[in-house]
Amino acid sequence: MNATMMTVNPFGENMYILWDEASREAVVVDPGMMRQDERDMVTKFIADNDLKVKHILLTHLHLDHVTSARWLADQTGADVCGSILDKELGQNLPQQVAQFHLKIESEVLTLDRHLQDGETIPLGDETIQVLHVPGHSPGGLAFYLPESSLLISGDTIFNGSVGRTDLMGGDMATLLNSIREKIYPLPDETVIASGHGPTTTVADEKRFNPFL
Repeated sequence: MNATMMTVNPFGENMYILWDEASREAVVVDPGMMRQDERDMVTKFIADNDLKVKHILLTHLHLDHVTSARWLADQTGADVCGSILDKELGQNLPQQVAQFHLKIESEVLTLDRHLQDGETIPLGDETIQVLHVPGHSPGGLAFYLPESSLLISGDTIFNGSVGRTDLMGGDMATLLNSIREKIYPLPDETVIASGHGPTTTVADEKRFNPFL
């Protein structure tokens, strides 16, 4: 599996493009582009690599992770997939934009497909496993690729830190429980690709993360 990270928007959000070499099928995780040049960068990458984007996967519906989700779906024909438990965040996307005083266009975001804990999404010869990891948001999801030893964790866990829980629907006890029950049981060598900042591994977070 090929994986490319692009860091976009004023929040330094990491979005990911995962694709299968043989079929060129791809998914885009958390397209938070807020400027036209960022959108152009993503569509150019997709075109240059002849990718067929099948799904747009959202770890959660905070504005910095979803502002170009519907736009990219319109460009590629992909469906927008996330948790129904974050529906209120999607409905309040314009209010989120106003809260951070961003001068960007926004509209209510609705999902085309509601992902469930334990669901699997095929991508080429690999399978993406959906993990429900609430705490940063009620519908927080992580996407695990066991064959590639890769976890796209969104804002649940970072290199040496965890996601904030002071936004709508956040809860620290729930977040820490999600990490202990869903992320720490993964193999130690699993690479954690977070929504912000550098990658880490399950082993390093179990050993060094001060929050747990």
